[in-house]
Amino acid sequence: MKSSETSKHPVIVIGAGIAGLASACRLASQGEKVILCEAAHTYGGKVGEIKNKGFRFDQGPSLFTLPELLDELFVDCGKNPRDFYSYYQLPVVTKYIYPDGLQLKAYANLEDFKQELINKLGEKKQDLDRFFKHIEQVYDFVFPIFLENPIREFKKHLKSSWWESFKMLTKIESFKTLDASNQSWFKHSKTVQLFNRFATYNGSNPYRAPATLNVIPHLEHKLGAYYVKGGMRKVVQAMYDLAVDQGVEFRFNSPVSQILIENGAARGVVINNAEVPAKAVFCNMDINKAYPVLLPKERQPKLLLKQEKSTSALVFYWGMNLTETKFDVHNVLFSKDYKDEFDCLSKGAVSDDPTVYVYISSKTDPSDAPKGKENWFVMINVPPNKDQNWPGIIETARKNILDKLNHYFKEDVSAFIEMEEVLDPIKIEQFTSSQQGALYGNSSNSMFAAFLRHPHQNKSLKSLFFVGGSTHPGGGIPLCLLSAKIATHAY
Repeated sequence: MKSSETSKHPVIVIGAGIAGLASACRLASQGEKVILCEAAHTYGGKVGEIKNKGFRFDQGPSLFTLPELLDELFVDCGKNPRDFYSYYQLPVVTKYIYPDGLQLKAYANLEDFKQELINKLGEKKQDLDRFFKHIEQVYDFVFPIFLENPIREFKKHLKSSWWESFKMLTKIESFKTLDASNQSWFKHSKTVQLFNRFATYNGSNPYRAPATLNVIPHLEHKLGAYYVKGGMRKVVQAMYDLAVDQGVEFRFNSPVSQILIENGAARGVVINNAEVPAKAVFCNMDINKAYPVLLPKERQPKLLLKQEKSTSALVFYWGMNLTETKFDVHNVLFSKDYKDEFDCLSKGAVSDDPTVYVYISSKTDPSDAPKGKENWFVMINVPPNKDQNWPGIIETARKNILDKLNHYFKEDVSAFIEMEEVLDPIKIEQFTSSQQGALYGNSSNSMFAAFLRHPHQNKSLKSLFFVGGSTHPGGGIPLCLLSAKIATHAY
């Protein structure tokens, strides 16, 4: 195909998840004709929603951090973000409930949160001040050179010299596990458990993942956690509206079955047995699916594909016939033995005493549930799908979750459930093409895992770019937005 002919073709984006939508918007704003192909009937990927009997649920992510990255997307496309969505900070980020009955509130105001840890867990203010200063320094170091730039740029820093590389990795605590680091910072085991939990934000194990992940509590407690008016679904709705405004053409119910490679470059895709030529292709499919499914004839990144996968999730969406006052918007009921919980996950099983996360958006947005009722998003971490007996796991987990909730409320919570839907790893894989239903692609359970994520481009495949949670810099809405920014800037 001649280059003059190729230049007339559109750029094709595969997948209308966060990174796919962001890529399409940025490409269109750069003057490209963009076609976005999505296998499902709608946009959003993992950021979906459920509506049933007057209840509305955010299907996936529930916490909004680094809103400036989403705002930046709209500004870069010449639009005012507030014309599309708005958000605000909740006074309490998360309410933590321990098995012995202790309750602790993670206030949005950092000093109030510190005081809560001092008053209820006996932590020392100087230790907390040092910890939050430390994780701020790690974030300030990591964000600009690693998260905002192609992975090869960070690798260049590592290649400067052995000693400089060692000092850099030591500075960001790559050689220490998250649990080991938190053990050194905090006096009380409950505080350690609280901060160990942040490893789950990218599907990792705090007893194996590097302490670098302590940048996550910095995002939540120093930079702020927010609620988007209308729920998390509003984020992708706003991005879809922006894409339409920019002239992006959407093709739903259009699964791509192959990326066409010609002379070492992406020159189109196959949709419903028809070839669609392209100037370039941006792939927002999980890398673990993209290569064997869309690029079966190309050299496979075997090391990457063999990596351990992140955890998945089991979610119960419960329409509750009650208005409860004990819970906040975001709530965590901890397990007694956190280490055992992750040991079970590592073995492909689920603990009988799982940590339970309960998100109730109707607490702040009453329209998400009928009057006098609440919408409970009830989630536990589970291993990726490896042909386990999921019906049995779901049945047992539901009982164990209800036992925990009943103990907290001192009554039978199941009596108030009037509607229920369930999301498990099998459905996650079916709906989002995530390998084994892993929420974040490959896990971060080693010091080098972050450096092994797929870059925005395979050097041997020109005109083909990779974006999304399974690529650099990682999973979650902020990092998916950054992956799109990195890839489109490189285009």
